[in-house]
Amino acid sequence: MSVVMNLIDGRLVPAASGALSDLIDPSTGQVHARAALSAATDVDAALDAAQRAFEGPWRKTTPGERQRMLLRLADLLERDADRLRALELADTGKTPDAAAGEIASAIDELRFFAGAARMLEGRASAEYVSNHVSMIRREPIGVVAQITPWNYPFMMAVWKIAPALAARNTVVLKPAETTPSSTLALAVLAAEVLPAGVLNVVTGDRETGRALVESPVPQLVSLTGSTRAGTEVARSASSTLKRLHLELGGNAPVLVFADADIDAVADHLVAMSFYNAGQDCTAATRVIVAGEVRESLVAGLRERVRGLRVGGPGSGADVGPLNSHAQLDRVAGIIERLPAHAHVEIGGHRVGETGYFYAPTVVTGLHQDDEAVQTEIFGPVITVQGFSHENEALSFANGVDFGLASSIWTRDHDTALRVSSRLEFGVVWINTHSVMTAEMPHGGYKQSGYGKDLSVYSFEEYTRIKHVMSRVSA
Repeated sequence: MSVVMNLIDGRLVPAASGALSDLIDPSTGQVHARAALSAATDVDAALDAAQRAFEGPWRKTTPGERQRMLLRLADLLERDADRLRALELADTGKTPDAAAGEIASAIDELRFFAGAARMLEGRASAEYVSNHVSMIRREPIGVVAQITPWNYPFMMAVWKIAPALAARNTVVLKPAETTPSSTLALAVLAAEVLPAGVLNVVTGDRETGRALVESPVPQLVSLTGSTRAGTEVARSASSTLKRLHLELGGNAPVLVFADADIDAVADHLVAMSFYNAGQDCTAATRVIVAGEVRESLVAGLRERVRGLRVGGPGSGADVGPLNSHAQLDRVAGIIERLPAHAHVEIGGHRVGETGYFYAPTVVTGLHQDDEAVQTEIFGPVITVQGFSHENEALSFANGVDFGLASSIWTRDHDTALRVSSRLEFGVVWINTHSVMTAEMPHGGYKQSGYGKDLSVYSFEEYTRIKHVMSRVSA
């Protein structure tokens, strides 16, 4: 059985204690590999390597040199895409097309940040005080700690390391406990391109992550995960006043107005609500629809969901498993606790006894304060609420703790722009949902965290600003 080890200072090494954890294939529920269960000793070794690398020649690399390295890494990832996909499938059980799409997107995003490495600049020098010239420098932060989630293990690793490395930082990254395989493979390929210690990966559990966050070495901690995890990281990081970059939970509202193309909405929702088994912080899960077209949309959803196939990577399924038995229990528990006034239109049950599959589900009749509306379900579940006027739709949409992503469906341009300005979400799509591009920022408000992924805004998150003033003789 294969073992996923740490990559520290350019070398594959086991956990110092020799401890291992099991990796479960969620489509079978069986152990398929094991991974190093790292402790504080391993984290310290990785951080020491990152600190040495930052203080070494890496600190003097030019933007062009970093660009060439990142482009070379992107080429290696493209060459090995099939192997990376296989590792992703074993850890996540997602559909092959979803895994392939994740890897292709990550390679494109890495190439974007390779280009961004050559675009970083400070403001032009100028005199603001007589006989003194001021200039602004954007400099790397230093060693950064990064923690990635289990829903998109490979892509989230690239989202984090690409801007950090492009900005000349060094990295210690901890992948999610259940899905480290593709991230470790990424780090091994990076070791062919980057100087030793620039990118380090330590695998492990929450205690591993806690040791990474609480260490005084990292100057920034970047986490993609649940709001609970973000709160814990913020609390741990506060003792050393680390900078934080938190992309946390979402509970995306989908506002469907009466003039929308209901067939197009239903088609898109089924594609984007159940993609990756709904385990997506931007998943289109909370539908808020005008009362006069509500029944038409619900009927369209029922019809389309009925045709979805649930199964593992080799089954030709449309919807794969949930990540773990714990996640399956969580999603099932929310549905089991539905109040009497709610109605399950379709789904609402586990599929099979092997693996962690849950049927695509549509729930209607919910009230705004119900758990299924207020909670990020993170599974293949759509909730549907009706509204009678625009202000009520906005009240429902904004009336949750999250503020990551949202969408508006209408043929009316004025409605789209007016409503988009009032939605309290970091991303608003109009007549589409969950479409992303490397050039545009992704990040939320409220308990969805702060900081941006993707785009030059993400790049800037990994820099610090220095004012340099020089006296000039008169």
